[in-house]
Amino acid sequence: MIGPRRRFLRLAAGAAALPAGMSRIARAQVYPTRPVRLIVGFAAGQAIDITTRIIGQWLSDRLGQQFIVENRPGGGGNVGTEAVAHAPPDGYTLLAVGSNNMINATLYEKLNYNFIRDIAPVASIARVPQVMEVNPSFPAKTVPEFIAYAKANPGKITFASAGIGSVAHVTGELFKMMTGVNMLHVPYRGAAPALTDLLGGQVDVMFDNMPSSIEHIRAGRLRPLAVTAATRLESPP
Repeated sequence: MIGPRRRFLRLAAGAAALPAGMSRIARAQVYPTRPVRLIVGFAAGQAIDITTRIIGQWLSDRLGQQFIVENRPGGGGNVGTEAVAHAPPDGYTLLAVGSNNMINATLYEKLNYNFIRDIAPVASIARVPQVMEVNPSFPAKTVPEFIAYAKANPGKITFASAGIGSVAHVTGELFKMMTGVNMLHVPYRGAAPALTDLLGGQVDVMFDNMPSSIEHIRAGRLRPLAVTAATRLESPP
């Protein structure tokens, strides 16, 4: 964190960004003087949504104004990002930025916004790993077993994601490239509905952010096979 603590508390809004070009007059005023919207580009219950709600409540308690989380799912986060990019540049509409924003900047040839030009960073909040997880009824209990099963059943395994271009989608595609397995991608409008189908056995595997899956893992409703971290994590059982 750089700068005086009071200045940070006036400006930060979680893993957020605000439209570039906020006027000098707006910056000079005491901030905030009215409720602030925190836009999340995914459905409620996803890791970025959980983190944003925690930070939003923290800021509300300390700054005396409501920081209201608003979910705008769709397009791998593009719908929410576009809403913020086109909002008045007054600092009262903030965006919860995730890795999906960097992915989308290279995945889509034409967007209705320019992420680098239209969004300015405010604060970095958290880094979370992905977890490769399956329904407990799935026959594999380790990654090598999963790869062997997938190669013996090409095209029959489905992997869920929070949408095309989401981190879960790109992670799954990278796993396919690295291992040579053939899996069918099933995109959802957020991690929560994807997890619902994974829990119900409608899909086979998901590469989810740890915060939105950890309680299901601890309860035994999902089986973790690996994490995208350099070392083993203490949080999963």
